[in-house]
Amino acid sequence: VQLQACGGGLVQAGGSLGLSCAASGSIFGIGAMNWYRQAPGKQREMVASITSGGTTNYADSVKGRFTISRDDAKNTVYLQMNSLKPEDTGDYYCNAGVLGTTGWGNYWGQGTQVTVSS
Repeated sequence: VQLQACGGGLVQAGGSLGLSCAASGSIFGIGAMNWYRQAPGKQREMVASITSGGTTNYADSVKGRFTISRDDAKNTVYLQMNSLKPEDTGDYYCNAGVLGTTGWGNYWGQGTQVTVSS
């Protein structure tokens, strides 16, 4: 099982970016899907999560600005980021619990860089 994230880039403050992360491989089910970020010199933090039932949760710092969604037919999770701020800069990682041939596992994508200029 692999997670492949894409969509990062450079944007001015107030702008928008969309991230996506697709899971591939022998997949029999996907549980919660999450987005984390790690700013330079800081610990990785969870930004948003979505359960298999569609329940979402957000870090206080992004509530009202970011939206997480998923398309189970495509094994993909999305993160729409609006009203971006310089403090949103960092490497964004997707994470998911995936049922594969060896049972449930916790998988991470490779990270995609988001830079918000002031």
